[in-house]
Amino acid sequence: MATAPFPDGFLWGAATAAYQVEGAVHEDGRGPSIWDTFSHTPGRTLNGDTGDVACGHYGRLDEDLDLIGALGLGAYRFSVAWPRVQPDGKGPANQAGLDFYRRLVDGLRSRGVVPVATLYHWDLPQALEDQGGWLARGTAQRFADYSAVVAGALGDDVGMYITLNEPWCSGWLGYGTGAHAPGTRGVASGVAASHHLLLAHGAAVEALRATTRSPVGITLNLNHYTPATDHELDLRAARVADAVLNRFYLDPVLRASYPEDLVQEVGRAGGSFEVVRPGDLEAISRPVDFLGVNFYSTAVVADMGREDEARAAGYLVGPVGPGETNASFGVRGVGRQGMEHLSTGWEVDPAGLTEILVRLHREYPRLPLYVTENGAAQHDYRGPDGAVHDPGRIAYLARHIAAVHDALKAGVDVGGYFVWSLMDNFEWALGYSVRFGLTWVDYPTGERVPKDSYHWYRRVARSNGLPPED
Repeated sequence: MATAPFPDGFLWGAATAAYQVEGAVHEDGRGPSIWDTFSHTPGRTLNGDTGDVACGHYGRLDEDLDLIGALGLGAYRFSVAWPRVQPDGKGPANQAGLDFYRRLVDGLRSRGVVPVATLYHWDLPQALEDQGGWLARGTAQRFADYSAVVAGALGDDVGMYITLNEPWCSGWLGYGTGAHAPGTRGVASGVAASHHLLLAHGAAVEALRATTRSPVGITLNLNHYTPATDHELDLRAARVADAVLNRFYLDPVLRASYPEDLVQEVGRAGGSFEVVRPGDLEAISRPVDFLGVNFYSTAVVADMGREDEARAAGYLVGPVGPGETNASFGVRGVGRQGMEHLSTGWEVDPAGLTEILVRLHREYPRLPLYVTENGAAQHDYRGPDGAVHDPGRIAYLARHIAAVHDALKAGVDVGGYFVWSLMDNFEWALGYSVRFGLTWVDYPTGERVPKDSYHWYRRVARSNGLPPED
């Protein structure tokens, strides 16, 4: 019996992404991606880490399918590597790449697990980047073509299709701040890339509707922003942060518009929305069947000119939280004294997840929601007994699952929850410095060791709620 039972049919899942786990970057016809190029550029990733080998998932598929099956999940969210399917980002499919994902989907189905496919998790083919990448409008149509290829091969055997994962990260971090691949900087380029990514989403929705009957949606990383004080400049900072991270992507997809305050702030920062053409917002806002929500932390923000006041109010001044805005907008993340933090420095605040889900239900009604990522970064290690004990991760997951339960009690339509991640993996610019997995990976050998959290989450999935002692 679960202490917090969830509705019948609630999907318990775990998630990974292709470049973070697959490795085999030169095998079976895969082409290079922008993350191959970026991670091999000195100074771009911590310790110069790359995804060349990662977890070796491409060569250990059967072992990992057994790992998923033993976990008792209802669903598994993976991403398809665009350069593995179309090495140059266009043209005929690489059959070996499609065959790999067909084996993955069939292996999940045979174990009673619903496959959830994300079509873009940041690994743009380098050949398309050489032609302008997401700064080029034509990349959106290339993505739609690729989406049709994947759906044509996998069809309705994929239970849910997600077009894009976190376009804020690929658009803003990749082309605005330069923190992620391809490393381009500038407000104008961040806006252009984000808009073209959203265009790609809309075009892919149309292509998928013509190819499959499976539900189609998009996943956004969303954050709850709180002003450090009630000063008008800090209140403005919270509104700006919300506009740049949240409403920049929510409103065009769900309301066919860009928020007016966002347009004004972009203009003040030296950018514009001149890339938007007639008909674009109608294309972006083609109806979706669900919205995926990725959540890790909340953030308290202040005006950059009020750092001394924030310190005097007891805040730790510095970049915190996974959803930091660019300094071009005059917003500074500040940390709260006494808060629990993940190994990434992000604050642990489960109530923020409830707040985001309730807000979406209130402001964008009648749209089913899924928590498509939520997890805890820690510095895990194998103990003398050979096991990996991670009570901090179990506590984090339990509190956030309870937060989802609170949202359900408030009337929010939440259909599932996916832990990030099934296994430790390459964490982008952080390399292999932190671990999010339910399964510990020995990177030199590839050995998998289920952690205590793996066994705990299996009990959650099987009881459809939190175990009694939690």
